[in-house]
Amino acid sequence: MSKVIVYSTTVCPYCDMAKKYLEEKRIEYIDIDVSKDEKAMVEMTKKTNQLSIPVLDIDGEIIVGFNKKAIDTAIEIMLNK
Repeated sequence: MSKVIVYSTTVCPYCDMAKKYLEEKRIEYIDIDVSKDEKAMVEMTKKTNQLSIPVLDIDGEIIVGFNKKAIDTAIEIMLNK
């Protein structure tokens, strides 16, 4: 089953924008607050080799930052599998 994970914090406006964008597209996602979950922060940094947020993991496609074009492409690929 395809899944979408958003690594974020509660004080990140770009994280909020990314989550709102997914909601507008009716894409379900798991939100993980890396400021409260050290294990998740380690997992995120292993996927990206950096500490920037938000990080979206869309069915294995990693997107750092709020990039609508990259998000749309990853969602399209995920939905067409």
